[in-house]
Amino acid sequence: MPKALITGITGQDGSYLSELLLEKGYEVHGIIRRVALEDPQHHLSRINHIADDLALHPASMESFPSMFSVIRSVQPDECYHLAAQSFVATSFQDAFSTLNTNINGTHYILAALHDLQPECRFYFAGSSEMFGKVAESPQTELTRFHPRSPYGISKVAGYDLTRNYREAYGMHASSGILFNHESPRRGFEFITRKISSHVARIKLGQLDHVAIGNLDSKRDWGHSREYVRGMWMMLQQDEPDDYVIATGETHSIRELCELAFSHVGLNWEDYVRIDERFLRPAEVDLLVGDATKAREQLGWANEITFEDLIREMVDADLELYRNDPNPPGIT
Repeated sequence: MPKALITGITGQDGSYLSELLLEKGYEVHGIIRRVALEDPQHHLSRINHIADDLALHPASMESFPSMFSVIRSVQPDECYHLAAQSFVATSFQDAFSTLNTNINGTHYILAALHDLQPECRFYFAGSSEMFGKVAESPQTELTRFHPRSPYGISKVAGYDLTRNYREAYGMHASSGILFNHESPRRGFEFITRKISSHVARIKLGQLDHVAIGNLDSKRDWGHSREYVRGMWMMLQQDEPDDYVIATGETHSIRELCELAFSHVGLNWEDYVRIDERFLRPAEVDLLVGDATKAREQLGWANEITFEDLIREMVDADLELYRNDPNPPGIT
């Protein structure tokens, strides 16, 4: 039975990846923050339904001894590094913490694996935010990086660390450059979930509007459940490499609002308010990925459309808020 270690197991991607690996017969281990044990209903909400099938290890991504201890104990065959401070807006507010956590955390895991489990296959969760001010569209694995946020900068550093351990030490270390991927398990602070949850609450009479920053910003949105399959596929290859995972389609925040509100029979223009507080200091206007390499070499492809994704999120939030007007937040 292969053993997998997942950092960020309590997040959206970590929960879907855990389900996938369990279905494939893996022994699944996850690193969690110690605070999660004090409030499991809140912090472990995405994995509570499979918690009995997981081995969870309290540790800190900001501590090399902590990472070293977990890896020495688990001795994983595959390691999926998903943990990060991943909210772009927060990275502007607290750049020091974002850079420290995201860069050092990645380095600690790679160093510990190199010392203890050099044959372990490693996956780094890159991001389309690494492209930032894009040099070309669509973006491929060869497109130049120009990050426009501390988060994007931290991901470029993690990508380079992963590449360096692959080239310098011969480790099977791959990076997935994943474009925006969403689901009903997305955190409430992200724009897709903010809109789907507000649409549900407006429809149920619990709120009267939603405040948005840049309606013209465009993204390439897919479903997390399909994107984690791409992560797993990368680590099954004979040779490590880097892959873009994306749908190749782009949609604006304006389109997202129109679709989400129309799904519940409402006109988005009656409920959306523009609030400059939600504008980024440096905006990324257009991100769209070319996943040709992943399709041809991995056999990966997305099937869930943007429309089906947003409708699924709105329906899930309608059920959530219909049952409880004040559900516990998901971190």
